[in-house]
Amino acid sequence: MANEFQEGNTQVSVPEENRDETEIDLVGLFFLLVHNLPIIILSFLVGFLGVFGVLKIFVTPQYEASSMIYVLGKTTSINDAINLQLSKQLTTDFTVLATSRPVINAVIQDMSLDTSYEKLRSSITVENPSNTSILKITVSSPDPYKAADLSNAMAQATAERIAEVMVIDRPSQVESAVVPKTPYTPNFMKDSAIGGLVAALLAIGILSMVYVMDDTVKDEEDVRKYLDTATLAEFPMEKVLEPGSKKHHRRKK
Repeated sequence: MANEFQEGNTQVSVPEENRDETEIDLVGLFFLLVHNLPIIILSFLVGFLGVFGVLKIFVTPQYEASSMIYVLGKTTSINDAINLQLSKQLTTDFTVLATSRPVINAVIQDMSLDTSYEKLRSSITVENPSNTSILKITVSSPDPYKAADLSNAMAQATAERIAEVMVIDRPSQVESAVVPKTPYTPNFMKDSAIGGLVAALLAIGILSMVYVMDDTVKDEEDVRKYLDTATLAEFPMEKVLEPGSKKHHRRKK
């Protein structure tokens, strides 16, 4: 079965077996992409600005602030810590204690917050850095000042609760939270750049697909490529105008 290709007003039949054996011209594809570089750049800019606009309009920035407390009291010796199991295991226990209902409800009451335990709990992360007796309390909020205030309040409430439950000296706050200057999410530049890159790759993919799928005969080289034969002659293509056309030229006498 043959495929038909049209050049001007002439149709050329290309054998199916020759078409199946067509190889991708990587050099030609490269020059095609270079020729269409403005389209690729435009696609990147559209993707970049599109993602940036969506993030600015529909996504609320979130800020994080962290404070840290040392779970052992000032007068607690190493031996006491071992005897009371105030080591790494207890630090893990304190991680759970820091997000308990009494601690979070105390923060809600002290700061007169109009929120619930569940909602505030979802914005709090408590970590125990490896091989330490330190609790790192991180709070996220759309308001950077509120994030810092909540983190410091959580550190104080946690220290008081640990001292009350374990009957030890109140743990010390070794680092207070500071007001964050930039949101941790979304990352506008990074996310927008990814959006632009995806758009550019999509444009490259479409251009490449069109190039690979285009098997029309355009010149003498294509005739040899698809038909495996040589051309006898080349005829320039001219636009034929109707006799009634305004641009119809009369033959010179």
